[in-house]
Amino acid sequence: MDTERAAPDAVAAPAAAAPAGGKRATIYDVARLAGVSHQTVSRYLKGYEGIRPATRERVEQALKALDYRMNMTARSLATRKSNRVAALVHDIVQVGPSKTAQGASSGAHDAGYVLDFISLDFRDRAAIDEALELVNRQDLAGVIAMSTTDEMAAAFAATEFRMPAFIVPEDEDDDDLRSNDPQTVHGHGMKLTVDHLVALGHRRFFYIAGPSGWSSARNRAAAYHFALEHHGIASLGEAEGDWSPASGYAAAHRAAVHTDATALLVANDQMALGAMLALEEHGRRVPEDVSVVGFDDIPEARFFRPPLTTVRQDFDLQGHIAFGRLLQLIDGPGAYTEPPNVPDLIVRRSTAPAPR
Repeated sequence: MDTERAAPDAVAAPAAAAPAGGKRATIYDVARLAGVSHQTVSRYLKGYEGIRPATRERVEQALKALDYRMNMTARSLATRKSNRVAALVHDIVQVGPSKTAQGASSGAHDAGYVLDFISLDFRDRAAIDEALELVNRQDLAGVIAMSTTDEMAAAFAATEFRMPAFIVPEDEDDDDLRSNDPQTVHGHGMKLTVDHLVALGHRRFFYIAGPSGWSSARNRAAAYHFALEHHGIASLGEAEGDWSPASGYAAAHRAAVHTDATALLVANDQMALGAMLALEEHGRRVPEDVSVVGFDDIPEARFFRPPLTTVRQDFDLQGHIAFGRLLQLIDGPGAYTEPPNVPDLIVRRSTAPAPR
């Protein structure tokens, strides 16, 4: 039975008074400010569901007003529950994996957990298996595994984790490619891009894809073709890069500049940078002759010459969502409410009406 003190439901928590001497707020400070017992605050922090909504709101207001941070050492001792989470990452030099990992770390911190990064070489399966065996020996609350390549997906699928584990997915289904779904990041992003270029009068498209061993690259390519089909347009061709500017440059030299495409879509911004240089070297102006669109909106994209039109996806939010889904596995479905994750098309000077 909840032993909260009687307090009018409609009364909000009073203005916060910081604990004397600059000390961290305790649950007793929170209870005093919220007008409830310290047992009620403790139950709230443990996720107890049987607290009246009005009382829950007062506790939440007091926690926020006092900038309360749970003493995780005390929590671990009291509950014998680890507050450490491992994030299994790879190719962290790439913008997407790096920023997603940072977002997961921020989400873990907000929830009172410590996130340890373990970098894996997706080219060395034996080293991956050894690292996963060591991870399974650790006292961890959970594991986030970034599964963006076929090698990593296979390694994680073959591992039986001792603790809750969330495998960050790249949804693929041969019968019903979810990347075609306008509600997914890839599907929505490519739809925005193709719709934008078609509205500018473009009908001749070429695509530079990411490496085929990455599920995100396959999903973006599938979304590109699906978006074109929606407008009754067939792609003039496709080349493959490895996410780097050099590979975008080489792919454009090898294929894109030899077509009469007026619209070049590229699977990420770094490859778009290399592709634009190749187009310039072949005397094709951006955007007068060819409009170019990237994907990701890296910080440098607005400083390209010309500034790059691109799909902005919120990697930080994706990392928060990844940790939130793990938190649901650790603490139950009510532990996290997932926000919407919808990309935007950022229109800059690398796109223009199709040449006549």
